[in-house]
Amino acid sequence: MNSSYWQNIKSAFITTLKGLQTTFGHIILARKTNKPISIKDPTYFEQNKGIMTMQYPHENMPVPDNGRYKLHNEIDDCIVCDKCAKICPVDCIEIEPIKAVEEFGKTSDGTPKRIYAAKFDIDMGKCCFCGLCTVVCPTESLTMTKTFDFSEYDVDDHTYVFATMTPLEILAKKKELEEHEKSKLENQTAVKTEVTSSPTVKPKMSKPVFKPRPVIKRKKDDDN
Repeated sequence: MNSSYWQNIKSAFITTLKGLQTTFGHIILARKTNKPISIKDPTYFEQNKGIMTMQYPHENMPVPDNGRYKLHNEIDDCIVCDKCAKICPVDCIEIEPIKAVEEFGKTSDGTPKRIYAAKFDIDMGKCCFCGLCTVVCPTESLTMTKTFDFSEYDVDDHTYVFATMTPLEILAKKKELEEHEKSKLENQTAVKTEVTSSPTVKPKMSKPVFKPRPVIKRKKDDDN
């Protein structure tokens, strides 16, 4: 019984030393902090020792340039075609267009701009990050950026506004469009009135002249 008692003590002591050996080994390696590098870096998997915890937000892992996170709309290149709002499966894009009287500019790729954006809001609280809106954008003004941290205290703050028109500019453009449509309608009405009021003169039809067909006399045979 005594032998088993001392054997248990010996086994517990050896087990404790092995555990402490592992612990002290990690303590010694903890003097080194791994650098936040991209997974594409050749030395990424060589950093298997040391402190792996990063001091976020002062440190963070590099994000790829093609990361699909926060949406951004370059409003100067937007033609307000409404395709992104129509294809969005969760209706997180809200657009209010105002048709321009004439072309007022061009995008960076030369596409003419004929519609003003009175409102262009994106609610990232609803976004499912599918990327469909960026696929259908004809001018590629709507993109998904690599900004992954856009946390807010209030969910309403997840709605991002991209339209730059002031309320006075919106009212002015709406009034200009109304006047243009009214003038256009008046011109169309005047043209219709002028056409209906003018007398219609039917052209006189000349009687056809019938010419008699010439009579052809047949010669009788000499035998008859």
